[in-house]
Amino acid sequence: MRVFLAVHLPKLALEVFRPKWLPEPPGGSVALEKDKVVIADAAARAAGIRLGMKRGGVLTLSADVHLYERDAAREAAAQHEVGVALMRFSPDVALADEAVVIVEVGASLRLFGGLRALCRQARAMLDTLGFTARIGLAPTGQGAWLLARYGNRRVVRLGSLERVLSPLPMIAVPEARPFAEWFAGLGCATIADIRRLPRAGLQRRCGEHMLDSLDRAFGMAPELFDWLALPPTFSARLELPDRIEHAEGALHAAHRLIVQLCGWLCAKQLAVTAVTLSLEHERGRQAVAPTSIEIALGEPAWQEGHLLRLLKERLHRIELTAPMIAVRLEAVKVEAAVPAADQLFPDPGASAQSHARLLELLVARLGEENVLRPAPLADYRPEVANRWAPLTLDAPRAKSTLPEGLPRPAWLLAEPVRLLTRAHRPFYGSPLRVVSPAERIEAGWFDGELVTRDYFVAEADDKSYYWIYRERVSSRDAEAGPRWFLHGLFG
Repeated sequence: MRVFLAVHLPKLALEVFRPKWLPEPPGGSVALEKDKVVIADAAARAAGIRLGMKRGGVLTLSADVHLYERDAAREAAAQHEVGVALMRFSPDVALADEAVVIVEVGASLRLFGGLRALCRQARAMLDTLGFTARIGLAPTGQGAWLLARYGNRRVVRLGSLERVLSPLPMIAVPEARPFAEWFAGLGCATIADIRRLPRAGLQRRCGEHMLDSLDRAFGMAPELFDWLALPPTFSARLELPDRIEHAEGALHAAHRLIVQLCGWLCAKQLAVTAVTLSLEHERGRQAVAPTSIEIALGEPAWQEGHLLRLLKERLHRIELTAPMIAVRLEAVKVEAAVPAADQLFPDPGASAQSHARLLELLVARLGEENVLRPAPLADYRPEVANRWAPLTLDAPRAKSTLPEGLPRPAWLLAEPVRLLTRAHRPFYGSPLRVVSPAERIEAGWFDGELVTRDYFVAEADDKSYYWIYRERVSSRDAEAGPRWFLHGLFG
């Protein structure tokens, strides 16, 4: 079963300048084309501004209104961005006329939980992008286009298409608009009225394109689409509506770019392992190089929520040297996506991907220097062998030199602490009793840091256990007696 979802962006000419998630200015916003109003927001309409009104009349009614000249290039780019983002639901996406994007979602309905759930997800995604949307569903692409533009209804079965499309106004069909006056003279107001006229006469009068458009809408003729093609790499840039002085202010724009990235990844069946977010600053004489935020992922990912969470943590820690005017997101490293799990009943949070996402979140929140992994060196001296390295550092792991069967504490002090001696016994809060045989370490002669120690496990009166060592003394230091040090604690 073929099902087409059509998304119409009725305020695209205005929302390319002021996204939906930005508050409306008090005086309202208006988009002009050839010095006439084509779109006005709620505040502007409340001031009496109407479609078709000229610039002078607009300024007479409201001096505080924001005027924007339509930018066809920006509108086309925004429509393309919406098409890329909608590829999350299907790779078959086509850009249609009058700010409409068509997606063939028949094979994706079960994956996204049915028609209503898919439409809710699509609408939420468009809200994130900052666009107002009207959604239509139909068994034909042209039918979905008509419903999105004028009907705002959803039809799945071909048999119901006749009942839903027929009452639409005659001018809904683009090919019929040049003949609107002639149709009005014949008393035709709806699509149903046009279809009752003789086909031969309509073809002679209006040409074959109008009949072909109606046939495709009602499923009586095949449809051909120019499906959207994607570049081999992802790089998207978004200009900000105003200068922003805090890095957290770029979160909305970055979220919009992440939505596009996820659509590109789904269409390409790829996952990303490294992304770069560039915060661009003012150009000119005092130009500042972009602030670059590089995020390396431990496991390939393509989920919007996970990528946004990592980026949000990093933005909280960035201090800008200058206001930013644009944001760019690039997928630095990608690889083929793999199934999320190979188990029939996977344990929640027990997969390697879940563990990797937790580590990525900790690195983003705390910084690379504060999330470490053990990277021991092949050395008998504990303070040298016990080495920690950042997660992202691909350092070789040396083979352990620890002797088997001898205990080692999990907590090793950064510097050994010299212990008091009472009655020839080490003292740390209470007398310590040695409860293990000695472990002798003699190493460091090769780098000038020679240590000669005998390590023991010692027990205190409160049953706490410590890792202590006694320095081996030479004959000439024997009169001073042995010195004891605390080097580690057992849990």
